[in-house]
Amino acid sequence: MEISDRVLREMVREAVVRRTGQALLPVAAAPVQQHASHGLLTLVAGGAPDGSCLIEPAVQCTHCGYCCSMGH
Repeated sequence: MEISDRVLREMVREAVVRRTGQALLPVAAAPVQQHASHGLLTLVAGGAPDGSCLIEPAVQCTHCGYCCSMGH
Protein backbone atom coordinates (compact mmCIF):
# COMPACT_ATOMS: atom_id res chain seq x y z
CA MET A 1 0.00 0.00 0.00
CA GLU A 2 1.47 3.31 -1.05
CA ILE A 3 0.60 6.52 0.74
CA SER A 4 1.09 9.95 -0.77
CA ASP A 5 3.11 12.56 1.12
CA ARG A 6 -0.02 14.65 1.67
CA VAL A 7 -1.96 11.75 3.22
CA LEU A 8 1.00 10.73 5.37
CA ARG A 9 1.38 14.28 6.69
CA GLU A 10 -2.33 14.40 7.54
CA MET A 11 -2.04 11.09 9.41
CA VAL A 12 0.95 12.37 11.41
CA ARG A 13 -0.83 15.61 12.26
CA GLU A 14 -3.90 13.70 13.45
CA ALA A 15 -1.75 11.38 15.57
CA VAL A 16 0.03 14.34 17.18
CA VAL A 17 -3.29 16.00 17.99
CA ARG A 18 -4.64 12.75 19.51
CA ARG A 19 -1.48 12.23 21.57
CA THR A 20 -0.80 15.80 22.73
CA GLY A 21 -4.10 17.62 22.26
CA GLN A 22 -2.23 20.31 20.34
CA ALA A 23 -2.02 20.85 16.60
CA LEU A 24 1.32 21.16 14.84
CA LEU A 25 2.09 24.66 13.68
CA PRO A 26 3.61 25.10 10.24
CA VAL A 27 7.29 25.99 10.40
CA ALA A 28 8.91 28.14 7.75
CA ALA A 29 11.94 26.49 6.20
CA ALA A 30 15.23 28.23 6.82
CA PRO A 31 16.89 29.58 3.67
CA VAL A 32 19.63 27.34 2.35
CA GLN A 33 22.99 29.05 2.26
CA GLN A 34 25.65 27.51 0.12
CA HIS A 35 29.30 27.83 1.08
CA ALA A 36 31.56 29.46 -1.52
CA SER A 37 33.60 26.26 -1.84
CA HIS A 38 30.54 24.52 -3.32
CA GLY A 39 30.45 26.80 -6.36
CA LEU A 40 31.68 25.60 -9.74
CA LEU A 41 33.92 27.46 -12.18
CA THR A 42 33.01 27.77 -15.83
CA LEU A 43 35.10 25.42 -17.94
CA VAL A 44 35.62 26.24 -21.60
CA ALA A 45 34.18 23.44 -23.75
CA GLY A 46 36.70 21.40 -25.64
CA GLY A 47 39.37 21.42 -22.94
CA ALA A 48 39.97 17.71 -23.49
CA PRO A 49 38.82 16.71 -26.99
CA ASP A 50 39.81 13.05 -26.51
CA GLY A 51 37.64 12.69 -23.39
CA SER A 52 40.54 12.47 -20.96
CA CYS A 53 40.43 14.00 -17.50
CA LEU A 54 41.95 17.48 -17.23
CA ILE A 55 43.37 16.71 -13.78
CA GLU A 56 44.63 13.20 -14.55
CA PRO A 57 45.00 12.85 -18.35
CA ALA A 58 45.81 9.11 -18.20
CA VAL A 59 42.16 8.31 -17.35
CA GLN A 60 38.81 9.06 -18.99
CA CYS A 61 36.73 12.00 -17.74
CA THR A 62 33.99 10.86 -15.34
CA HIS A 63 32.45 14.36 -15.06
CA CYS A 64 33.16 14.51 -11.33
CA GLY A 65 33.46 18.31 -11.50
CA TYR A 66 36.78 18.51 -9.62
CA CYS A 67 38.37 20.52 -12.44
CA CYS A 68 35.54 23.06 -12.12
CA SER A 69 35.89 23.49 -8.36
CA MET A 70 38.43 25.15 -6.11
CA GLY A 71 39.52 21.67 -5.03
CA HIS A 72 37.37 21.44 -1.91
